[in-house]
Amino acid sequence: MLDHESVRRLRAHAQALAGGAREASAEAVVSRVFAIQAQDSTAADLGIRVRGRDITAPAVRTAYEKERSIVRGWYLRGTLHTVSSGDARWVLRLLSPRFLAATSRRYRQLDLTDDLRRRSDHLLRRVLATHGPLTRAELTEHLTTLGVPPDGQAPFHLIRHAALTGILCHGPQRAGEATYVLLDDWLPTTGDSPWQGDAALAELARRYLAAHAPAALEDFATWSGLPVTWARRAWKTLAESGAITEYHPWTMLVGQSQEPVGPSDTPAVPSDAPDVRMLPAYDNYLIGYRSRELSVPAPHQARVWPGGGLIRPTVIADGLAIATWTRTSGARSIRVEAFGPVPPRTEPGIEREKASLTRFLQATT
Repeated sequence: MLDHESVRRLRAHAQALAGGAREASAEAVVSRVFAIQAQDSTAADLGIRVRGRDITAPAVRTAYEKERSIVRGWYLRGTLHTVSSGDARWVLRLLSPRFLAATSRRYRQLDLTDDLRRRSDHLLRRVLATHGPLTRAELTEHLTTLGVPPDGQAPFHLIRHAALTGILCHGPQRAGEATYVLLDDWLPTTGDSPWQGDAALAELARRYLAAHAPAALEDFATWSGLPVTWARRAWKTLAESGAITEYHPWTMLVGQSQEPVGPSDTPAVPSDAPDVRMLPAYDNYLIGYRSRELSVPAPHQARVWPGGGLIRPTVIADGLAIATWTRTSGARSIRVEAFGPVPPRTEPGIEREKASLTRFLQATT
């Protein structure tokens, strides 16, 4: 039986957020955690930074735009995430039919008929092949030729529809603004995916557990946006293959460590000092589970989730939230608002993270 502190430390280590765990590149970070929440592009970059070892903002941009080893698009829960480029297509094939179906009511509200969506997909494919990369505003201008009003949510939903059907994805930034490109041009195909159907569902669950365990199947459903019935199917497939083991109520992959991860062994950090990280807004670690209690103490949850869909940037120590943080004066300084008195052995870790975060943000301005 795992106690709550052990579960929290194991989860944070799996996310490269505790025990000194850090990856050497943006590609390695994304591969480890499978997906980085990317509704806010700067927050996505910071989600990579916090899990990396001296990863710079230009290095993240290089991974997106030159190496093209990571890509941003609508994946888990039908929201923007950054995933490894090699995972983009099989994840879309698995998840997008459900998310498209779930959006059908919104399509009707916006009068985006089946025929209009087909014509929009064809148009977006053609203009990106001819003129891409293009910004959302530029794609919207083309969509008006189909009678789509430029204001409101219709252009967004048509662009997202094209992404979910595998036509386009995010490409290079232009003057700090996202552009869109044809998926097949940006990420040339390398052959058929080895995962189809239930095998793909089980692989998604396996990747989730590798990056989030100890966890329950309900946590997987929350993270992926899939029904619990699908999660049960995935768990069953993994169990039948001998890939998972149960520590009720938690599940782990066979071979994953069941011992809490100790303090960082980085020479510059005292052995008794907690591993402090400064998470961006909407970080995976805070939304990858059904329940919040293990990562954020109940009395302070309203400070992290203040309402309106916001999830504030948060400071964690060995996986436990101890503060929120905000940028002041652009990227020049960071203000930390602690939930209570900060132990002296934690303060140096906060200062190191503030310095690292400031350097990263200054390179993006």
